[in-house]
Amino acid sequence: MMKIHKEGYKIIVFFFLLIVTIFVGFTLVFPVQTPFHIVLYVIGLLFWVFILRFFRYPSRQVEISDNNIYSPADGKIVVIERVVENEYFNDERIQLSIFMSAHNVHINWYPISGIVKYLKYHAGSHLIASHPKSSSKNERTSLLIESSGNRKLLIRQIAGMVARRIVYYCIEGDMVSQGKQLGFIKFGSRVDIFFPTDIKLNVELNQKVTGAKTVLATFE
Repeated sequence: MMKIHKEGYKIIVFFFLLIVTIFVGFTLVFPVQTPFHIVLYVIGLLFWVFILRFFRYPSRQVEISDNNIYSPADGKIVVIERVVENEYFNDERIQLSIFMSAHNVHINWYPISGIVKYLKYHAGSHLIASHPKSSSKNERTSLLIESSGNRKLLIRQIAGMVARRIVYYCIEGDMVSQGKQLGFIKFGSRVDIFFPTDIKLNVELNQKVTGAKTVLATFE
């Protein structure tokens, strides 16, 4: 049985009541059932099922590893490149970006265990999440996790053109566990990860990844 994420409860109820209201109102105005009524009912039902699927909550078990860095999201890798990360590190890093379409699970997971050393929310634009400038221009949240051995990983949740709310479940100083929920981004969005330049990547551009399952990279 499919579980529904808590972030979707209010939205699912809202759209259910809205669809029912539209059905009832349309039927009262046009009481004689026609093929158009059936089409309207089917469209409404399919739309509500889409909302349900968007907030689905899969159960995933993670094999805890100090060296493995798991994907923080479901989606497709749209960027792998060397960049100068100027929010926290102010040096060269490898940026890996995962685009989450409206059909992906939108839960985010912690890729490693450690302490949240930095957390900041940035207001911004709502460019399409696959756009290169969305990493620095869009509404976003950045958090840095420091694991054992002074290993640091910067993760950035980025809102997309439709997404209007980023949710995260930690504060600075929290101890977080690999594979536990980091947060949720509503509708199409993106997650960026900034690795050290000597990291060993296990994935490639355009590859589809699964949150808390796919090993993106391995610490040496």
